Amino acid sequence: MSTTRGHRRLTTASLLLLLCLFVLHASGTLAVLLLHRLDEQIQDTRLRATMPRTLDERIVIVDIDEKSLAEVGRWPWPRDRVADLVDRLFGHDIRLLGMDTVFAEPDPLPGADQRLAQAIRGRPVVLGYYFTSDREGRITGQLPAPVLDLSDGSSSVPLTRWNGYGANLPGLMQAGASAGFFNAVTDDDGVVRSLPLLASHGDQVYESLALALFRHLLDRPALELVASGADGSSPGVQGIRLIQGDRQIVVPTDGRGALLVPFRGTGGPQGGSFTYLPAADVLADRVPPQTLRGRIVLLGTTAPGLQDLRATPVSQVYPGVEVHANLLSGLLDGRLPYRPDYAAGYELLMLLVIGLALALWLPRLGATKAVALCLVLMLGVVAVTQFLYLEHGLVMPMAALLALIMLALALYMGLGFLGESRARRELARRFGTYVPPEIVEEMLRDPDRYDMSATTREMTVLFCDMKGFTQMAETMLPADLQRLLNEVFSRLTAVVQRHRGTIDKYMGDCLMAFWGAPVPAEDHATRAVDAALDIVAEVRAINQAHRDRGLPEIGVGVGLSTGPMCVGDMGSDLRRSYTVIGDSVNLGARLEGLSRVYGVDIVASDRTREQAPGHVWQEIDRVRVKGRSQALAVHLPLGPAGVPDEAMQRELSQWRAFRQAWLARDWLSCDALLAGLMTGNVKKVLYRYWAERVGLMKSSPPGPDWDGTTDHTHK
Repeated sequence: MSTTRGHRRLTTASLLLLLCLFVLHASGTLAVLLLHRLDEQIQDTRLRATMPRTLDERIVIVDIDEKSLAEVGRWPWPRDRVADLVDRLFGHDIRLLGMDTVFAEPDPLPGADQRLAQAIRGRPVVLGYYFTSDREGRITGQLPAPVLDLSDGSSSVPLTRWNGYGANLPGLMQAGASAGFFNAVTDDDGVVRSLPLLASHGDQVYESLALALFRHLLDRPALELVASGADGSSPGVQGIRLIQGDRQIVVPTDGRGALLVPFRGTGGPQGGSFTYLPAADVLADRVPPQTLRGRIVLLGTTAPGLQDLRATPVSQVYPGVEVHANLLSGLLDGRLPYRPDYAAGYELLMLLVIGLALALWLPRLGATKAVALCLVLMLGVVAVTQFLYLEHGLVMPMAALLALIMLALALYMGLGFLGESRARRELARRFGTYVPPEIVEEMLRDPDRYDMSATTREMTVLFCDMKGFTQMAETMLPADLQRLLNEVFSRLTAVVQRHRGTIDKYMGDCLMAFWGAPVPAEDHATRAVDAALDIVAEVRAINQAHRDRGLPEIGVGVGLSTGPMCVGDMGSDLRRSYTVIGDSVNLGARLEGLSRVYGVDIVASDRTREQAPGHVWQEIDRVRVKGRSQALAVHLPLGPAGVPDEAMQRELSQWRAFRQAWLARDWLSCDALLAGLMTGNVKKVLYRYWAERVGLMKSSPPGPDWDGTTDHTHK
């Protein structure tokens, strides 16, 4: 690609302008939502690719599933039944129980709430509750003790804030060891990617269910916020510090105190990440003791009717209880991917480095080296971000960096082609939808030779119509019919283009193509015949695939006509197309219709036969079609001429004898010859048609002026 000094200046200035736009995005001045969404999709893909997909044996989910609801009854269950479930779980010597449920309303059965309080009192049970946000700030039940107090003026910390809640009854709250909220905060696209570890209500800070379980396992260490910034003065959150004597554990978070959920697998009882046990099996003592001994148990539900299913990056239907199980598993393992508070600075710095490098080097490189440079930069960005993710759990932005490189390359290539000939671009634009790409490339070598002005020349046209389409349209769903047509037309179009044909149009279930324009071809008839034979072979392959898939089979009828035609850009001011018109074109459409009459796949005009001598032909009939007063012979191509096929030669010899007997009005000889032809022959429909014609002639002999021509007055 040539690069003049002026072109280099223009390219450099354009690349610097592009860089400025991305810098505005990274700084938050002109945020591009699409790039943010793309970053989320990249992280979702990376998460799915790196999930361990292994079983965490430490955590067991006791599932209030459809089976349990069918056996025990609809939810909520009586509190004494829940108490029985708690007793049986601790009877299996479990280590800890977390409840992804809330008991905010009193049980109508007297003493049931006290029974449940008695079951959880003195046992390691972490209750669940939820926060709400509405205008009225409704509250129900009693919150647990907060983990932090922000009334000292630190309330500017940007934690997730709520003004209402639905918590457990006071008696249950006081009986439980602790409690944590189980809210799932969705992103703008409705997907749950992260969970807040802390949230605030008023000036008080409360912990999530997963964090409450994790702290309980660590004997309830003290908790403090790690503020963003080197001196801790920034209002943002960088992490949570758990302090237990001389031991400290720092859980890194994003600026809102939330963590990306480290999903282990696809979720659900069949997901393989956690053991699922139906709650009904626990109540009925159908669970082996070793299954639960020493395990952390989460009580939750996968029943769709209880509405605790979430859309996540790994599944559109994911149990909410398993989201918390994944976060707890990540806390236990220290496997916690997060987006640090300095991610925006990293993105800005990388954009500047990459953008300036592109602006400096791209204008000085040829096309091949420019593509190579951009590929190296993209691979470098992917490698660095992947290393930071796998080795350090850092989720760094990548979309803007990749988009900058790709757009810079596209801008460079676009500006580089501004000096190309307008005629070349116009030629490719006009003919690209009609002819194969290799013909367009051939035309572009000398574009001045080609235009879309109407001219008359000798050409060959092909009409290909699907047989049985009307019946299929009556029995198939519109979407299924559309897929079938698209599949068939795509494959037949590929056949036409393989033989260097020009696609004219698609008309319902009919394909129209021609040979000889825009690039002249002396062998246009031969190419058209070869394409017709390959279309028939392609349909056989399609039907074989349809039989295997239980889809309806199709048939085709092909008409071929050779002769003078007018070709060019035709139509109205509103809609134009590159097409052919003329008597020879009309004849091709009529011949396609005759394929149904004679029961053959292809019907070609006599002129097509004359100009394709490299094929074996069988004359079908001599006809006079609607719109033409002159009779013509029509033929069926049997394949390319080559090594003589003895069976085919015998058939053609018998057929020629039949045609002679037909013209001689020797009906008895016609019957005898047709009987031989119909024995084991695939063209039985053709020969049966002629047998019927002979029968008519015997019953009603033709007049003295009969010359053997068949009149077809219909279209």
